[in-house]
Amino acid sequence: MESTINEIRKRSGAVTAFNQDKISNAIYKALAATSKADRVLADQLANKVVQKLVEQGFTSTRSPSVEDIQDIVESTLIDSGNSDIAKAYIVYRHERRKLRDEKMKVLNARSLDPVSKKFDLNCLRVLASRYLFRNGKNEITETPTQMFERVAILVGVGDLMYDSQIFEKSANATQNIEEAKSYLEKLDNFDYKFKIGDYFLNKYHFRSMINHYITLANNGQMKVSFKELLTLIAAKKFDSYAERITEYFEMMTSQDFLPNSPTMMNAGGRLGQLSACFVLGMEDGMEEIMKSTSDAALIFKSGGGVGINYSDLREEGDIVASTSGVASGPVSFMNIINTVTEVVKQGGKRRGANMGIIEAWHPDVEKFITNKTQPGVLENFNVSVGIWEDFWHSLVNTDDGNYMLRSPRDKKPVKEINAHQLIDLIALSAWKSAEPGLIFFDQINKYNVFAKARQAPLRATNPCGEQSLYPYESCNLGSINLANLVKRKADGEYEFDWQRYEETIRKTTRFLDNVIDVNNYPVEEINIASKESRRIGLGVMGVADLLYKLKIPYNSKEGYDLQSKLSEALTYYSMEESVALAKTRGEFPLCSKTEYPEGKIPVAGYYEKSKETHSYEWDALIEKIQKHGIRNVLTTTVAPTGTLSMISDCSNGMEPAFALVFEKRVTVGRFFYTNKIVEQALKENGLYNDEILAKIADNYGSLKGIPEIPEWMQNVFVTAMDIHWADHLMAQGVWQNWIGNAIAKTINMPYDVTAEDVKSAYLLAHELGLKGITVYRDGSRHKQVLHMTSENAEKTFDVTPTQHVTDYVSTNITNPYIKSQVNAALEIKIHDEEISSEPQRQEEVSEDRQCPTCKNNLVFVEGCSICIECGYSGCTSG
Repeated sequence: MESTINEIRKRSGAVTAFNQDKISNAIYKALAATSKADRVLADQLANKVVQKLVEQGFTSTRSPSVEDIQDIVESTLIDSGNSDIAKAYIVYRHERRKLRDEKMKVLNARSLDPVSKKFDLNCLRVLASRYLFRNGKNEITETPTQMFERVAILVGVGDLMYDSQIFEKSANATQNIEEAKSYLEKLDNFDYKFKIGDYFLNKYHFRSMINHYITLANNGQMKVSFKELLTLIAAKKFDSYAERITEYFEMMTSQDFLPNSPTMMNAGGRLGQLSACFVLGMEDGMEEIMKSTSDAALIFKSGGGVGINYSDLREEGDIVASTSGVASGPVSFMNIINTVTEVVKQGGKRRGANMGIIEAWHPDVEKFITNKTQPGVLENFNVSVGIWEDFWHSLVNTDDGNYMLRSPRDKKPVKEINAHQLIDLIALSAWKSAEPGLIFFDQINKYNVFAKARQAPLRATNPCGEQSLYPYESCNLGSINLANLVKRKADGEYEFDWQRYEETIRKTTRFLDNVIDVNNYPVEEINIASKESRRIGLGVMGVADLLYKLKIPYNSKEGYDLQSKLSEALTYYSMEESVALAKTRGEFPLCSKTEYPEGKIPVAGYYEKSKETHSYEWDALIEKIQKHGIRNVLTTTVAPTGTLSMISDCSNGMEPAFALVFEKRVTVGRFFYTNKIVEQALKENGLYNDEILAKIADNYGSLKGIPEIPEWMQNVFVTAMDIHWADHLMAQGVWQNWIGNAIAKTINMPYDVTAEDVKSAYLLAHELGLKGITVYRDGSRHKQVLHMTSENAEKTFDVTPTQHVTDYVSTNITNPYIKSQVNAALEIKIHDEEISSEPQRQEEVSEDRQCPTCKNNLVFVEGCSICIECGYSGCTSG
């Protein structure tokens, strides 16, 4: 209906444009709540509402308030004989008011900014608890809109500094560096003094711009002095970059993409440290050990996590010539780092995270493997055993399995062990406590194009294992929400928007490249190493939710094929965009010393998948790299996204959903958190009620085996515990084919698997080309890791491998030992008793399995412990 009403008055007093569609949508929701969803009727009733507004004298000069409109909606519904809908609308209105009040309470705000209105309550709780700036009284001092703006502005500064007015890729200009440095001493004078379009730079944005300028000027690439740069900014010569800032802002606030947690926590703030995690070396000397310990403390203080390979430290009891004493062994030095982690909070927010690695040849490897089966040991560590070709050969290709342990000091043999017994010990420890993980250094270095430049293989990873790094390199990560990148077809079903995916990949690749430049690194060695390789890690989240929307089972051939194409596109377009950046900004400094000029790329799928199955023109991309270079040594990884997924309101990383319904017990009874996509499907099928939700919660959050649930829903809406561990590995392998770095994923196993099954998982993982593996047996870890979604949880279904997996094993595995082990593990077990794999009931919950922030139960996904209540994550990236 044509309306003379142009504006409405909001509760805050602000005036905004009148939009009849909002009235129609509110009425439609009330109709849907009474099972009368009818878009035409909603539009008709909205027309009557507008007509009544006009009749009551509201015009272009006399604007109605929000309350005026809502009151008239109620009366219109009643007058039209829709009293039940009116009642639903009144309830809806009450719930909206209640939600609005709760949001303002969480944010300590008197009104809601645009982002707060759009984000759901749980997202805002996470932002408030971890990301929004606070003052000395612990009071929130910014809105979510302001938080995302400060991030977007800082990243936009990275773009501005490569403008052709001031930057020349191959220039040899000389500028007065000291002049630029002098501005660092008077930052307060430039707080909100300059702006790009309508975006003001605070003093920390200004600091990052100075440091970026100094780096480029030292390279001879700045054509103007810093003073001249400021003159150009003041003259609005760079105001066009406001569009880029807006683009980054909208990408984050639309929940299409988020950078790793430290970027959101620290961008535009005092710390300014934007990287999730780092790798440090640790050489066998007291000075070197203490240097690494000191660097680790600075990293923890800045908000990052640390991975260290301790294999170069001599074994316990070895002679120390300088003191005539004996070495205490690498585990003792891990305890030092653990203590440092305990006392140095990350940016004042939480304790840091660590990865501790010992390689299989180290004499202390057996002690290391069993160390964390004891409660309370190395609580701030993930630990992993590093595997190389020689160990794998002894395990699968020799009759006796003999394997030699060697001294780190002189590489001489120390002791012979049996490789089978060692892998059995690793499997048993992981079966008991979910640790150690395995890191396959042979797979990591198989296509490592950077080894030639570093004159060494990769030997360490970040705390969650998805980023293999050289000493002092950093993780600069971000994740695209795939569940958002869909569009509706004419029949109402969803389809994936491949064009939007490509556009998002290109934008986010540039975003992460900028992060490297505007970062405030905790130590200078990290600044140097990070910019020498310019390694980024663009990944994904929302895979499970995407498959739900498309109605494709996660562990089906169609599901695997889609995930393969998604991962191939991610790496292809990010590398192609990295080449485009190299054209304008320059290749990464060590590019010419790598294997890129030889036409090699760090992508297993290019070599190991037949070209007929490739979706993109990889040979053409290689030619572009040889001609122009590439901006980033590696571009993709799949990192943990626990907290980021909560902010983005989607499933974690490439993991299947942990559970479809979570139970929360409150004083008045049971309350259920339900996956929104599943909730909608249940409503559409007339199945959304407390009785059904309770059945799902009591069934490990799964739809499987519940007679009221249609079979198609049971097949599509699968959870992590619905999927056989071999299919978990298959999914990880599908992604690993095309991802440059590695993948953070938990291989979920039911309570009743054996340590022999865990060993078989290791064998299959290596065959699939995985770079690492983390298994989690439900109910393992001290005093019950909390995978139970209800106090009454009892799983009433069995889980078997798909035909796709068994066919793969039959067709592709040729090693007799591996094939026999894996086949034995994949045999369907017949239980005489009722099928059930719930962990033994244990009422006590250990403190390390409780959220340190809100004391609620932690769950274990993506190799990390996360809290679904407040967003706490044991991982620094997400």
